[in-house]
Amino acid sequence: MIKGVPYLVTVAILALEFSLASAYDPSPLQDFCVAINYTDSAVFVNGKFCKDPAYVTANDFFFPGLNIPGNTAANKLGSSVNLVNVDKLPGLNTLGVSLARLDFAPYGLNPPHIHPRGTELLVVMEGTLLVGFVTSNPNKLFTKVLNKGDVFVFPIGLIHFQFNIGKTNAVAFAGLNSQNPGLITIANAVFGSNPPINTDVLVKAFQLDKNVVDYLQKQF
Repeated sequence: MIKGVPYLVTVAILALEFSLASAYDPSPLQDFCVAINYTDSAVFVNGKFCKDPAYVTANDFFFPGLNIPGNTAANKLGSSVNLVNVDKLPGLNTLGVSLARLDFAPYGLNPPHIHPRGTELLVVMEGTLLVGFVTSNPNKLFTKVLNKGDVFVFPIGLIHFQFNIGKTNAVAFAGLNSQNPGLITIANAVFGSNPPINTDVLVKAFQLDKNVVDYLQKQF
């Protein structure tokens, strides 16, 4: 029985090393790893398999169309975000970056949200935006009015927003230090989860009347 212990420990260590290696490596250790989808439960580099380099083409590193304005009319908040992440641009896999174009109608809003896996660097190309983020406890707000050419950074995981305070359309581009930064829109997550969060929880958490909570949940 005692002799079997070292063997079990060795197996456990090897299993741990394999799981860590397959989950994340701070360097891709190769020029690129163009992502391909795979339906098996196995996971290789950042959740993607690498395409055979012999079959990689320039199109794997190419995404067109960020010159085209987003359809802000399709969103009741008057904003549109076109995110170019690893799912749209396979060549981003392992490179730790992504990009987004943000369009705003007059007084359009990109509502409070977080990127759980990425810091965002925003540059305004046209218009005037009121932007801000809130720190973890205590919840301090940092806010700034940005004009064309201005840059602002939103630290990873913090609630932030962008609001067009001008009478004309606004355009911004955002770089994020993750190939798939993720998005959690606060109002949608709280009042529009599936299944819904228990009404009593929301009533107590937000100190709202139950009818108000019911109304808010119906909006999502």
